[in-house]
Amino acid sequence: MSKVILVTGAGRGLGTDIVREALAAGHQVVATGRRPEEVEKSLGGPQDNLLVTKLDVTSLEDAEAAAQAAVDRFGRIDVLVNNAGNFFAGYFEEITPAQMRRQIETNLFGPMNVTRAVLPVLRKQRAGHIITLSSSAGLIGQEFCVAYAASKFGVEGWMESLRYDVEPYGIRTTVVEPGFFRTELLVDASTTWPEPTIDDYAERTTATVAAWKNMNGRQTGDPAKLARALLAIADQDKPLLRFVAGADAIEGVEGQGQGTPRPGPGFARTGRPPGIRRRQRLKVDTVGAADASLVSAVRTGQAGSLGSPCGPCTPALLISTSITPPSPQRRRRRRLMAGVRTQR
Repeated sequence: MSKVILVTGAGRGLGTDIVREALAAGHQVVATGRRPEEVEKSLGGPQDNLLVTKLDVTSLEDAEAAAQAAVDRFGRIDVLVNNAGNFFAGYFEEITPAQMRRQIETNLFGPMNVTRAVLPVLRKQRAGHIITLSSSAGLIGQEFCVAYAASKFGVEGWMESLRYDVEPYGIRTTVVEPGFFRTELLVDASTTWPEPTIDDYAERTTATVAAWKNMNGRQTGDPAKLARALLAIADQDKPLLRFVAGADAIEGVEGQGQGTPRPGPGFARTGRPPGIRRRQRLKVDTVGAADASLVSAVRTGQAGSLGSPCGPCTPALLISTSITPPSPQRRRRRRLMAGVRTQR
């Protein structure tokens, strides 16, 4: 069934992929961004089922105007995808208080502004779905991500609690925690890179910035496949409350649940984000919207295993991964280590 979907941050990266996939699936889409002319250009120009409108998520006035434009054009809003965000990289002491506030203003108060503008429409309809892009950094602290993680941990708490506010009015919520996807988050337009200002951090900062920039465009996750998975979730009668997406995110979350999260510094040494093995690949089998499984192999996780204090466990769908089997040498090492543990 065709839906009206409002997407923030639609000018590039995952936002553009979500809009393209939604249009291809026959949905009506409101694509928003700070520079609407660039958003429209990135989507190939005007289209019958597409409304492009200006929206800076840090402006509640922009958010209210975008929501009204969506209703004026299409008569309703069925799905809100809070996708817009940015990244202030660096160590805590080298991130200024103003930068920390800007990070949280965009990544936390931004989706709050848009959701606040859209909720009256959804409540009037007694139906709707709010999907908010968080990050694996909203579940697991990582080196060089202190500002970003702070904003995304805030998103997690807000979305987890918002569910109970709006559920009585037929409104569903989903929070999405992707790992590393090729979403253009690491391009200069989305990331503010730190300048070394403190000698103790200088060498680490220089090495980590170079490694992250080198990874841009080479992340294992395919954003088009993630976009299709999000649209499949939007088509569910009872959509997932939490969606952990990507091999690296799954590994990190499972490790966190076992009390062994992968440390951030490993990235600076290897040029890969923590938790990504050299031969590990994301595997997502895209399926029709009617197939609630979404992917070929689905595992159900629970927020309670992450140490959540929020009581009832939250179901999660983890994208299946395809991992190269360990070498015979590695299997022998594992057997030896297992024997050592047993003797202890």
